[in-house]
Amino acid sequence: MNQPVSVAAAGGADRTVLEALEAARERGWVSPIVVGSGSEIRRVAEECGVGLDGFSIIETDDPAAAAVSEVRAGRARLLMKGHIATPALMRAVLDPGAGLRAGRVVFQVVLMEIVPAARRFLMADTGVSIQPDLSQKIDIMRSTVEVAQTLGAPEPRVALMAATEVVVETMPETIHASELTRRSRAGEFPGCVVQGPLSFDLAYSADSADKKRIGGSVVGAADAMVFPNLVSANLTVKAIMYTAPCRFGGVLRGTSCPVAFMSRADSTATRLNSLALAVKLFLARTERAMNH
Repeated sequence: MNQPVSVAAAGGADRTVLEALEAARERGWVSPIVVGSGSEIRRVAEECGVGLDGFSIIETDDPAAAAVSEVRAGRARLLMKGHIATPALMRAVLDPGAGLRAGRVVFQVVLMEIVPAARRFLMADTGVSIQPDLSQKIDIMRSTVEVAQTLGAPEPRVALMAATEVVVETMPETIHASELTRRSRAGEFPGCVVQGPLSFDLAYSADSADKKRIGGSVVGAADAMVFPNLVSANLTVKAIMYTAPCRFGGVLRGTSCPVAFMSRADSTATRLNSLALAVKLFLARTERAMNH
């Protein structure tokens, strides 16, 4: 059985953060390091009935920098976004000298499950890259494929998302998607199947594909959806989160360690899902390193 993975939570004075960490600790997944105001963390823990046995608390006025420092020092193997603003955490993560850069595009990938349809797929980039260029999209796609493979899809089907399935000169994302599809067919991206541009209905629903008479192995069966920009990805993922019967969790990729990364408004269950995903990715990377 794997040993618990140490995780530094930036901004721990929050019920959902502490409840998720406690649930993950009880399951043997993590060893929590909670970073922030010690008195506030203890007060919130007492109010919500979370015992802090097995927790470490780091007192600081700068929880983002302190949590990142724990990872860099090797005392934590994972980072968790707690009750802290995204810009504050990203400044610490992306700091050129003291952050978690790893020479790749840093982005958020969400694992989404639509419960009634038993349908699971990844969505990227839902939180960081505002308007990625073609080379950045390629790196996001490759990293997302790695996540999908870790989650059990040996040859992930990747949908390059747009508002339409045809190339439109005034819509640059359709041109990018068409070019990446061409390059995939030429063998540039082994280990996955890439198709685009595809609208959401075509990437998600086989029924829509039948009605529109659009073919392809990705249509209606996408394991991963790579969006053209932050606006389209973020609006889509939040629309699903708040209107559909679903489960989800998110992490940052492109960093030197997985970062459990979702919204401050998220529930305990969503934070736990994000921790589970981060732990799984970390253990898979560790296993690969040991085998090589």
